[in-house]
Amino acid sequence: MKTNRDGCRNSRLRCFHINRVMTEMTTDEKTEEFDLKHQLICSIIPELSFDAHKGTNGRIAVIGGSREYTGAPYFAAYSALRLGCDLIYVFCTKDAAPVIKSYSPELMVYPLLDSSNALEEISMILPKMHSVVIGPGLGRNESLLSTVGGIINKVKDMDLPMILDADSLHFICKCPDIVRGYQKAILTPNAAEFDRLYATVYNSDHQQDPLEAVNSLCKTLGGITIIRKGREDIISDGNISVTCKEEGSARRCGGQGDLLSGFLGTFAYWSQKAFARAEKELNAEKYSANVIAGLAACMLTRRCNRLAFAKLGRHMTTSDMIKEIKEAFTRLFPVV
Repeated sequence: MKTNRDGCRNSRLRCFHINRVMTEMTTDEKTEEFDLKHQLICSIIPELSFDAHKGTNGRIAVIGGSREYTGAPYFAAYSALRLGCDLIYVFCTKDAAPVIKSYSPELMVYPLLDSSNALEEISMILPKMHSVVIGPGLGRNESLLSTVGGIINKVKDMDLPMILDADSLHFICKCPDIVRGYQKAILTPNAAEFDRLYATVYNSDHQQDPLEAVNSLCKTLGGITIIRKGREDIISDGNISVTCKEEGSARRCGGQGDLLSGFLGTFAYWSQKAFARAEKELNAEKYSANVIAGLAACMLTRRCNRLAFAKLGRHMTTSDMIKEIKEAFTRLFPVV
């Protein structure tokens, strides 16, 4: 299989390893096409090092979790952790905290989201973070809207990657200007959520091809990144667009989108860090950090879905997809 070294020139060691892995694969194992985008994804994944410390590979915050919705923030947080970040912080309401804590001892859970001074308390912890995921299990309680808006502004002030999913998109539809021009924002709407956001911004329904509509909205909102989920996921920042055609399955599990958000939280940090360190070597004129992170997250989510479906068919759940992260990651991204 031919490989393109240009995709990972930021690390000769990493390129050597990827090429060595591909060389050592048997013919039956050589199932992945390593184009430039794919090699760029491999190049942003940090190498494990004995010199690293806890937190080096990512401290990710998940803002969400309410009395009715405790599974979503868990799925987002745990998928980020399973992908390879080091530490996960979940900021949720008081009612949700004991439940989310019971799901996993590996999550640090803060019951601050509905406290009287929520923004002040959360803002004291946010500076530790490398990226922030907002929305999974957030709910649509109007009393939380001002807190969510304040958190978004704090994240912007800290110049961190910010993933906006699920119920945070409901907030963005009410106030799209809050993300306008913030180019480290990644929105993850499904088709219906995208249509609502488009109608809010343009005051009309779009009649365009979905790819054209996504590009247009990204540009209008000042270069934010949008991942429009669908039969094929469209990832665009208005200048650069890719389509994820990785095969998933016909089974759509509740919580699958939360896995995507968690993967994005980790990949976005890795990608921003890699591009900042070696922008020229990473062909930034062809692909942006957010687009590469988005493509990686979509590919991994779809592969987990396909692997779980192959074993369980229509009986699979999102928890079954989590069990496939290691296999999916190893097959898609053969790095140390």
